[in-house]
Formats: sequence, structure tokens, C-alpha cells
Amino acid sequence: MSSILLVKTSSLGDVVHNLPVASDIRRKMPGWEIDWVVEESFADIPRLHPAVRDVIPVAVRRWRRSPMSSATWRELGSWRHALRDRPYDVVLDTQGLIKSAVLARVARGRHCGFAAEAAREPLAARFYDAGFVVPRNLHAVERNRWLAAAALDYAQDTPLDYGIRSDPLAADWLPPEPYAVLLTATSRADKLWPDTHWLAVCAGLHARGMAAVLPGGSAGERARARRLTENARRAVAAPPLAIGQLAGLMAGARIVVGLDTGLTHLAAALGVPVVCIFTGSNPLLTGVLRESGAINLGGPSAPPGPEEVLQAAGSLLD
Repeated sequence: MSSILLVKTSSLGDVVHNLPVASDIRRKMPGWEIDWVVEESFADIPRLHPAVRDVIPVAVRRWRRSPMSSATWRELGSWRHALRDRPYDVVLDTQGLIKSAVLARVARGRHCGFAAEAAREPLAARFYDAGFVVPRNLHAVERNRWLAAAALDYAQDTPLDYGIRSDPLAADWLPPEPYAVLLTATSRADKLWPDTHWLAVCAGLHARGMAAVLPGGSAGERARARRLTENARRAVAAPPLAIGQLAGLMAGARIVVGLDTGLTHLAAALGVPVVCIFTGSNPLLTGVLRESGAINLGGPSAPPGPEEVLQAAGSLLD
């Protein structure tokens, strides 16, 4: 049986953007087995996809914190030997970084990736047996899909399908009424949105009979969520949640309103109505992408106001 190894390790949004590749391969190459190398903290995302046979976690981020420790070298050696034991027909690096290309090279198979002029780091192309030119001005999801189609020689003509589902989260701290999830945190300061805007959105959603649930990953993000909920009616700051639990939280929501962050893209992949707020990045390249039910607002140095966000949310809820 033929098999392919996908290498897309991080970040969360990038991993979500690679899910349609698994869906395309399942449709176009029936019978092929799909494995996936991914950072351990994001491993629950490809595990949601029924076409992915095996998820192979890697711990580059953790290993970098103690590169000379004996524990790191033992883990790295075990990971390398385990991967070498599995031959693949194709090893496909859709990340296009030197880091991901080196990881892909550990596996046995025909190594494919972006050509130098298309890769995020051109030197990564030196590690591939075959490189393919994919336009840089495409959305990240489509770049991944085009690359896979070129490497496996099939027509890229199927509808967009992330291929994942999640059962709604069951938790006693959730509000009893319908709720919206507000994703107020992001990794870059220029992507944040003012607290006053979030409070206005909370008020607008409350007027529609919805509570607001605000998750946060780090301690600082959860403190921000608590600060906002203290000043909003029927708003709840979520406790710490793993990615799988966050997927369930969003799967049970009426709508998700979030910044340009990986969780917002995960909500779109789950099929939840989504409004994505852009303040410091370009939605044409990394906006939430779905056939319907997802709206991108704003752009670099041009953030939307709360009224515009509530109007977009209303159009998805009505």
C-alpha cells in the first residue's frame, strides 16, 4: 500500500491550513496511507482528521530549550530511529523552512517541497528530491493544496474540505444559554484589539441572548480574559484547556469572533460561523478560508470597529 508523510510542524494556524491536504489526498489517491509529523503541542489537530493514520509528534520547540542535555539527545535519537523504520513513497514538506526540510529528510522516501523561489526559506529546497513552484500570492491553504497536487500529480479541482469534526465540550462551567467564543489573544501585539471594542461585542451578543466565553492559553491571556469578563454581562473566562477541549468549546458555540490567531482558523475548519478581526496582518494571504460562514474584517493598520464586527456576526446568525 502506498503511503505519504506530511511534514507541517507549526504553528497552530499553519497546521490547520494543512488539513485540506489530507482531505484532497483521501479523495484523489484512495487507498494511500497518510502520516503527519507535527509539533507535540499541536498533535491533537491532525488527530481530528479521519484520513490521517498516524500522528508523529516532534518536540523541536522543547528540545531547543535544552539542546545539550542527554534527555534531549535520547528523545531525538528515539524519534529519528522510529521515523527511519517507516518507508514512504512520498515525504511532503509543506512548511518550506530549513527546520521542516531537515526533519523531512530523516524519513525515507521521495522528498518533495516548494522550489527555492516559492519556499519561505529558499535553502530548504536543497533538501528535496523535487521542488515545485507555487505562487506566493495564494492563500496559505491553497499553496499547501497546490503543492500536494503537484507532488502527487493529481488535478487540484476538489472543493475545500478541512475534514475535521469535534463533539461539543461538556463542562459544568459553561453558561446554560447559547454562547459565543471570543478569541481575544494573539502572539503579536499589533494584532490585538482594544478592550473597549471587546466589551461592546459582549454587550451586542448579550442583546441577542448569548453569553460570551473567553479562553486564554498563557497566564497573561487568561488574566486578560478575566479582566474583560469582570466588566461584561454574562461572560465567562474559560479555565486552561487543551487544544482538543478548545475544539470542543468552539464546536458548541453559536459563533466565534476572534483575532488572526490559530484558534480562529481552527473554528473555521470546524464549520462554526466565524468573524476574524485583522489589525496587523493581511487577510488575503492568511484570512479564515471557507466556502461560506466565515468573514474577514480589517487589515494592516485598518482594524474594524465593534459595530462592523457585530453587523458581520449578525449576518451569520440571522
